[in-house]
Amino acid sequence: MGYATTRTLERVLAAVGKLGAPAPVEFESACDVAGGGVLAAVPALLAQGLLRRPPSYQLPQGFYGIDSIFLVLALMALARIRSLEQLRYQAPGEWGKLLGLDRIPEVRTLREKVELLCTDLGRAKEWNSQLAKEWMARQDSADLYFYCDGHVRVYHGEKTPLPRHYVARERLCLRATVDYWVNAMDGQPFLYINKEVDPGLVATLKNDVVPWLEQLAPKTAEQQQRLAEDGRAHWFTLVFDREGYSPELFAELFAKRIAILTYHKFPKQDWPVEQFAAHRVELAVGQTVTMKLAERGTRLSNNLWLREIRKLTDSGHQTAMLTTNFSAPMPVLAASMFARWCQENFFRYMRENSTGWTGLWNMAPR
Repeated sequence: MGYATTRTLERVLAAVGKLGAPAPVEFESACDVAGGGVLAAVPALLAQGLLRRPPSYQLPQGFYGIDSIFLVLALMALARIRSLEQLRYQAPGEWGKLLGLDRIPEVRTLREKVELLCTDLGRAKEWNSQLAKEWMARQDSADLYFYCDGHVRVYHGEKTPLPRHYVARERLCLRATVDYWVNAMDGQPFLYINKEVDPGLVATLKNDVVPWLEQLAPKTAEQQQRLAEDGRAHWFTLVFDREGYSPELFAELFAKRIAILTYHKFPKQDWPVEQFAAHRVELAVGQTVTMKLAERGTRLSNNLWLREIRKLTDSGHQTAMLTTNFSAPMPVLAASMFARWCQENFFRYMRENSTGWTGLWNMAPR
């Protein structure tokens, strides 16, 4: 069957589908299906909530139901198909077998349906919040850590005159947007915020990240009692790099019972080597290593008192960390600080393997 004929058939099927319910999903035995390996990831996607969307996500009656559209987009991300346009070069019948349908939608049909799903900017945010709340509740540890960092995404198109940002990995100022992510200790993403004009990490933490976490971060009855009894107890710990260094921000978060864990931007002189002792530290990936650590109390320019922890490397370099988490042991805080590499690895994997719309997270604007 020629391409023109298949397009005509699809339009007829779509027109007929508008009169009734979407086409039923029916799987049949098949051999050597191209891209069939992506089906192995479908159970994980469903467990993460791919089809547990808000009721506000609706599509007009048609041959392709909304579940099929979401699954098409998910499988495209898994197969590294970087844009809807690239779907033109895939075998529609083979992909239809993965969805239990005769064929996948024509690119134009898929564009129309995605555009309908993206009309209301608040729906994606609502869905993100719903899923993030579920994911946070699954965290095993009673002491929650949230990691926030920015990622510069270079824009290679010509439709939007975006401002230039410094891209460290290329050492150039290029047209780009800045994505801020909130991740778990193991790198699992919770929140994605896109900034065309970057206000900086401090402003993003104040205006976007912290209000969002205050609404969704779990707070048990035990935590509420501990917060009431201990003036230095914290709700959760926010981890970020030196870009977020701000004594005023630290004080604001401490007043909200949110602990911070970050690098000291102005550590001054080194501490005597004799003050460091070897500690067994269990990393986020489960590996146990030995670190030479030392701790002191320190006071910042705004009179805020914090814990300062330093790690001594074999070369003699001292990595200084600051925290208002007064309950966690020093080895736990050191492991939590260096767990930022899980988030950095997430960024690297995302750059190398994600689709052009940054995986499923960019399916709709936020």
